[in-house]
Amino acid sequence: MILVVLGTQDKSFKRLIGAVEEQILKGNIKEKVIVQAGYTKYESSHMEIFDLVTPKELDQLMKKARLIITHGGVGSILGALQYEKTVIAAARLSKYGEHTNDHQLQIVEEFEKKKYLLALYDFNHLDDLLQESKKFKPKKYQSNNQKFVQLIESYIVDGNHISWWNQGKRIILSVFFILFLLVFILVML
Repeated sequence: MILVVLGTQDKSFKRLIGAVEEQILKGNIKEKVIVQAGYTKYESSHMEIFDLVTPKELDQLMKKARLIITHGGVGSILGALQYEKTVIAAARLSKYGEHTNDHQLQIVEEFEKKKYLLALYDFNHLDDLLQESKKFKPKKYQSNNQKFVQLIESYIVDGNHISWWNQGKRIILSVFFILFLLVFILVML
């Protein structure tokens, strides 16, 4: 099964879903295709299309898929890579009104450089990438989240980069309490 993931961006990505359907019609895709289309409205009798699915349902679909064709969103790419799936990623481009800028192009390029996925730049060559995907072995993705959290914690605690409020909280509260007592005593006199 091939899973096509268009994410939850509020702009259409018909260019990608149309390219996938074209490959079905040409006979280059013979297996079942399921599409999480998001806000892309597209009718097809050749693919099973859902607007949005729950994160749990998307995970189940990703686990079952042989190949994942996705937009260039980091969440969708990382979701596929966590299951060690072969991924073809295509960036939404601003010139087609698919996004407000071209940051997805940079994301796709970086993941491609690191050998995590196959990048689809020219939609007329999706058939070539479909063939390449059969022998492509993506590099195993290693998350740096834990290391990143440890770096932040170390910076805050070991480097004594604690906020002025947390550093001076006792002093500020003590001064406030003393002032409150003084005002209370003056009012009572």
